Amino acid sequence: MTDAQLERLALSAGIAVEWTDHAGAGRRVAPPVLRRILGALHVPSDSDADVADSLRRLELRRGARPRALTGDAGSPIALPPGFTIGRGVILCESGAEVPLANVEAALPALGESGRHRLIADGAEIALCVAPQRCWTIAEAIGHARAWGAVAQIYGLRRAGDCGIGDMGGVAVLAERLAAAGAAALALSPAHALFAADPSAFSPYSPSSRLFFNALLADPAAALGEERSAAALREVAPDATRRPLEAGELIDWPRAHALKLAWLRRLFADIRRTGRPPAAALAAFREAGGEALARHARFEALHDAHRDASGAPLPWRLWPEHVAEGAVDGDAVAFHGFLQWLAACSHEQAHRRACQAGMSIGLIADVAVGVSPDGSDAWSDQASMLVGLQIGAPPDLINRAGQNWGLTTFSPLALRDTACAPFAAMLRAAMVHAGGVRLDHVMGLRRLWLIPEGADPTEGAYLTYPFDDLIRCVTLESRRRKAVVIAEDLGTVPGGFRDTLAARGVCGMNVLWFERDGAGFAAPEDWPANGVAMTSTHDLPTLAGWWSGADLAWREAVGLAGGEDAAETRRRDRGSLWRAIRAHDPRAGPEPAAAEAQAFVDRAIDFTAASEAGLCLVPMEDLIGTPDQPNMPGTIDQHPNWRRRLPHGADRSLAEPRAADRARLLSARRPAR
Repeated sequence: MTDAQLERLALSAGIAVEWTDHAGAGRRVAPPVLRRILGALHVPSDSDADVADSLRRLELRRGARPRALTGDAGSPIALPPGFTIGRGVILCESGAEVPLANVEAALPALGESGRHRLIADGAEIALCVAPQRCWTIAEAIGHARAWGAVAQIYGLRRAGDCGIGDMGGVAVLAERLAAAGAAALALSPAHALFAADPSAFSPYSPSSRLFFNALLADPAAALGEERSAAALREVAPDATRRPLEAGELIDWPRAHALKLAWLRRLFADIRRTGRPPAAALAAFREAGGEALARHARFEALHDAHRDASGAPLPWRLWPEHVAEGAVDGDAVAFHGFLQWLAACSHEQAHRRACQAGMSIGLIADVAVGVSPDGSDAWSDQASMLVGLQIGAPPDLINRAGQNWGLTTFSPLALRDTACAPFAAMLRAAMVHAGGVRLDHVMGLRRLWLIPEGADPTEGAYLTYPFDDLIRCVTLESRRRKAVVIAEDLGTVPGGFRDTLAARGVCGMNVLWFERDGAGFAAPEDWPANGVAMTSTHDLPTLAGWWSGADLAWREAVGLAGGEDAAETRRRDRGSLWRAIRAHDPRAGPEPAAAEAQAFVDRAIDFTAASEAGLCLVPMEDLIGTPDQPNMPGTIDQHPNWRRRLPHGADRSLAEPRAADRARLLSARRPAR
């Protein structure tokens, strides 16, 4: 076969056959890589006959009656080329019906957004109609500008948390922030991880994006303080717990085991006594339906199937037919109970945040993908990519490229369902939140996919149905009155941010990246339709950047560093301080590197002066700690996802500097 034939097939399947590297040079995807990716997409390409047959099948698919359509409320909805409707009807969610006859090119404009049904010549087609814009920050806050904080849930502290921050700590922190004038508290992802594997604690490598991480649950939210505390005392006397709860870093294996033991004791108590809330738990399981049942079944099976060392086996190594076989009913019920506890915890935390005065409340974080060994990949194999992992091509920072070890939805499955699996994921994130942050939002348009076992350089971009996905985001956002923040850092195609903004999706304007030709941009020149931020979990804290603590870490773990990095940082410090002084001449002379707290004060004020509707400041910056939660490019060399804040959630704003910074933010962005 010729390379041209193979490339034609790849393009037909949505695979880009060339890409531009960080230096602006064009690169072509090698034929073996194309064949492996095509194979993972179930598009055979090993021979000339395979290529010809696959091209024919894809062509037939494009010409067939669509299984799903999307459009915008108030505008005609385009039909695929060649598809016409003799007689039909649109059955709207509201119960309204729109009769159709002899329709060509486009459906008539609909004023009602929602997930409707199109009956066309006897066949049913899913129809998703989106509003023009997401629920916006301006609508949520009711005034010009607001501020909020960002917290890593696991890093919060409160008495009785077993050494892992939880939603009880979130609720307390949200109340303290609201009292200080904050409108929102953005959180690290709370997706379900692996109850059977304490080593899998990265919040961005979830087992499922449909369910919660049960280790973050606050049992008292569902069962009451007295009952919860009594069970904790039974499994973990104070002498056992306090060393875990006092540590600067989370001891995940020990804390994981202790928290699960506590939760098992509570479950056993409910099963033994039948005391309330047994009825509430049964109602929750019924409402969760097959998706919850499958997730609980996965967790039970994952715990039951282990290798010789005791480590849980990936589901693809389970014995054949195990999914349909017998499983411990008590174990399945336990994991359903965990999800109920977690859901109650999130509901209470968001409710307490709003009751305390937050106009947005909690903002959930949605990871870009899931573990291929997890619950989502096992439970819904028809919707997920199998044999491909998400990553990034080589760039200036990661010259070998990146493999994030995640998978996600198949674009074919999304097109065929009007993005129903994606919508379910969004609803799960928004259910107890006033907003969501979408990690790596470029994934709505394209993803760098790598065949399992291949080098990150041996990948290619796969196109996603962006128009369908952004309509889905818009619909779910407005239905649930949830603001949407997009992680759009780095290089994105021209016009992409404008497209997001037109839909009411806010980008992220992070201090370190807001520069102009002369240095750092003045805050009044930052985009007004984004969210202004001092930093993120993957970047240096304000104190760490000014003091150079992040450079010391990078050098210690073998990443870029040394004298060149130190000299660049020295110049950048001078450039940023000049921008701060130009904005506010009262800033005075540039502080020394060791005087990081003075810089933190000014940097927060500088960022808050942006015209963005929302300014988010990580708790690490409000407190002034030099250490960042995660250092990309490291695994065990840096304590990623283990750092805890120095004070309890109830005292996080009691320290004078943190209190002063909260007052500064409220002065810049007063609640009204």
